[in-house]
Amino acid sequence: MLQCRTVWKKLAPLARASSTVCRQNLRRAGLNNCRIPACVPAAHMSTGPAGGGRQNQLYALLVGAAGLGGSIYAYQTVKGDNKRYQKRLDEIASRPYKQATEEAAVPTQTDAPAVSEPEAAPSPKESSPAEKTQLPTGVASEPALTKIPSHAPYLLIGGGTASFAAARSIRARDPGAKVLIVTDEADLPYMRPPLSKELWFSDDSSVTETLRFKQWNGKERSIYFQPPSFYIDPKELESTENGGVAVLSGKKVVHMDVRGNKVKLDDDTEISYDKCLIATGGVPRNLQVIERAGDEVMKRTTLFRKINDFKSLDKVSRNVQSITIVGGGFLGSELACALGRRCNESDLEVIQMFPEKGNMGKVLPEYLSNWTTEKVKREGVKVISEALVKSVTCKNDKLEIKLKDGRMVKTDHIVAAVGLEPNVDLAKSAGLEVDSDFGGYRVNAELQARSNIWVAGDAACFYDIRLGRRRVEHHDHAVVSGRLAGENMTGANKPYWHQSMFWSDLGPDVGYEAIGIVDSSLPTVGVFAKATAKDTPKAATEKSGTGIRSESETEDVAISPAASSTPPPPAQSHKDDYGKGVIFYLRDKVVVGIILWNVFNRMPVARKIIKDGEEHVDLNEVAKLFNIHED
Repeated sequence: MLQCRTVWKKLAPLARASSTVCRQNLRRAGLNNCRIPACVPAAHMSTGPAGGGRQNQLYALLVGAAGLGGSIYAYQTVKGDNKRYQKRLDEIASRPYKQATEEAAVPTQTDAPAVSEPEAAPSPKESSPAEKTQLPTGVASEPALTKIPSHAPYLLIGGGTASFAAARSIRARDPGAKVLIVTDEADLPYMRPPLSKELWFSDDSSVTETLRFKQWNGKERSIYFQPPSFYIDPKELESTENGGVAVLSGKKVVHMDVRGNKVKLDDDTEISYDKCLIATGGVPRNLQVIERAGDEVMKRTTLFRKINDFKSLDKVSRNVQSITIVGGGFLGSELACALGRRCNESDLEVIQMFPEKGNMGKVLPEYLSNWTTEKVKREGVKVISEALVKSVTCKNDKLEIKLKDGRMVKTDHIVAAVGLEPNVDLAKSAGLEVDSDFGGYRVNAELQARSNIWVAGDAACFYDIRLGRRRVEHHDHAVVSGRLAGENMTGANKPYWHQSMFWSDLGPDVGYEAIGIVDSSLPTVGVFAKATAKDTPKAATEKSGTGIRSESETEDVAISPAASSTPPPPAQSHKDDYGKGVIFYLRDKVVVGIILWNVFNRMPVARKIIKDGEEHVDLNEVAKLFNIHED
């Protein structure tokens, strides 16, 4: 532009002189013709006298030369700018690669330098090496190369049932919500009940890989709540327009900064949040005598909880001669019946031992516990009751379990099913209160532990308006508490008044559902009737259409049906076969717990009875509400 200005300064005087000559020639021509023309064509400027025409030609030549020179200069300038622009882009694109190759120290997570110049934006045709790198799912990598979101509006810690229920609830109330689930497991959210139930009864030899099973009603489904296509990639969470649910697997939250609204992962990556849910579930307990027994005993002990535990135990059961299950509760009894089925298919010996007198002795009244014990024995299981483990040693490639009464049991593998310890590892860093009696994070009526922090599932210790403070470790509670926590994270402010249920199946023919406090130390009243072909878990799923029975019942349908007009038969003695019935658990003459024994699809009625909290004079009349005397 400076060169153009210099040329113009030289041409300007000549141009002005040429214009003056043109005007003078035009004026002379007009006077000679005795008139001044009203309109003079532009072409007349080049047809004047000989002297003026040459000047006009010179003027046109100079202006043309100046224009051509300016065009050449502009072209060269733009071409040079393009070269510098491309060089700048190449330099910026190579920064991540140079940094990764030049720095040998352990990397720390840093943000890319902010660049204000428009030309610093990456070219759409060229991607940096970091963008081209594809990393395996679930493999920890350098923070500079990973695509872990730095912020999640809704952060859910834990990948179990409660987290998935919360994510679904959040998305239902806030369709554009961005939800991030962080789990230390390698799997997507899945349901745990089939791990100890239906999966063991599958005829598919590849069930450990497919994790698909047939329900008692014959319908097939997957253990996973949703297929992978349901979720979005974590690296796309921040940029996606309509939000979604992302799962960051193989990562564990090890620290919470409540004031700063952020968490730290086990690889030192930090994620900030607006709302956070803790649904960390629990960790299986083990016997201290086994923990002190040494590595060789621990290698031959399974703590059953996750998918990998199911796969591992399935493999063990096909390669050993004897498995001993320690524990007579829900999990231990289910696994005993499941593994006992293989006794008929192979030479596997299945032993179940527990300190109680009978199976499910802490839950069922003694007469029903004894009946259940006989049922487990008929499944091919060797039952050892009143067994207190004193020590476990490994000798001659066998585990020797010595009981306190002197009995000795030799086996190849141990399954410890002795309860669950709530996972409260984040309590200290987050400053959250842990209940000293029941364990778990103490929460208010809305499942909130602190501002912007909620807790659901096994790790939540909540206050039950009817039954007092409680902590529940069952699927239905995880579903409902997770759903309510998700609603409250979006501003619902609802209290948790749900009476959760749980169920257990001892194979396809015997099962029960329970609600409230079911403790065998409480007074109980049982009302039984003769069972029919439809009074089995298999028949129940045919009617409900789902193997996870609690998915088909909700609090909204808790309305008592009309009581049966059929009179109950005479009271049955405890030596009968207990085909089906109702067991009421009493505290201060008020029903606080109910077990429906081979009675299904009546849980809303039981829920209403506990919610009413009334004292009943004749529980035989209450039992009529469940229609147990009808065929």
